[in-house]
Amino acid sequence: MRLDKFLAQSYVGKRKEVRIYIKEGKVKVNGEVITIPAIDIDERLDVIEYLDERVYYTEKVYYMFNKPAGYITAKRDASHKTVFDFFDDMNMNGVFHVGRLDKDTEGLLLFTNDGEFEHRLMHPEKHMEKTYFFWALGSLSEENIKKLEEGVYINKGEILTKPARIEVQKSGVCKDFKDEIDSLCNIDSNQHNQQVVSGYLTISEGRKHQVKRMLKALGCHVVYLNRIAIGEVKLDESLEKGQYRELTELEIQKLLQNQI
Repeated sequence: MRLDKFLAQSYVGKRKEVRIYIKEGKVKVNGEVITIPAIDIDERLDVIEYLDERVYYTEKVYYMFNKPAGYITAKRDASHKTVFDFFDDMNMNGVFHVGRLDKDTEGLLLFTNDGEFEHRLMHPEKHMEKTYFFWALGSLSEENIKKLEEGVYINKGEILTKPARIEVQKSGVCKDFKDEIDSLCNIDSNQHNQQVVSGYLTISEGRKHQVKRMLKALGCHVVYLNRIAIGEVKLDESLEKGQYRELTELEIQKLLQNQI
C-alpha cells in the first residue's frame, strides 16, 4: 500500500494533507524518515510513525444496522439520542453513517470507515436504488400511481422526481387494519375512519424527506416508514431494532455493482 494512502485511511489526515506531512519529514517507516508519499509499505508489518507516534492500520468495516424510530442519524447530539448510541461496545473511530434516515423512520442504515465505498453509494450520479415500506393516510388512485412511476413535483422550484417503482399492498379504512398499524406506530382514534394505504416505494434519489414528500404531493400522509433495501441488499430480518451485523463480502459487492 502507498504510504500516503495508509496514513489517510488511518485518519492521520486527508490524502493531500498527509502528502505534505510526509514531505515535511514528519513520517517515519521502520525508524527512517521518509519524504516520498508514493513509497510502498507493508501496512501489517512495517512500523509507521507520525510525529514519533505509531500509526496502526485500520481495517475497513461495513455494518448493516436496523434503525429504530426515535433516534437521529448523527455521531452525537446535545438533545437527542443518536444511532451511534447502539455501538457503545465497538471502536467506532473513523466510522460514519452512509446517508441518513429521518428520526421517525426505521430500517436499513449502513456504517463504514471506507470513504470510497460511501462515495460510490451516495454520489447523486450513482442513482443507488432504495426501497421503503410505508403506511399512509389517504389513497392512491391508478392515476396517482402512474404519476409516482413517471415522476412528481414535490416542491415549488424543484425538478421532477426520477421515475419510481411502487407496489401497493393494502388499502381501505384505517380501522380495518388497526391492529397491524398500531403495532408499528400510533394513530389517533379520530383517524380510524380515514382511508389508508400501504406499499413499497423504490426511488433512486436522495432528496430530503423524499418518500414522504412524494406521497404528500398526491394527498397521502405517511405515518410509518421503513427502509427495507438498498440496491439488492435487503435488511436482515433476523436483526431486531437497534441491532447490527457486518455486511458479507457478497453484500458489499452487490452494493458496489448495483448502480444504474
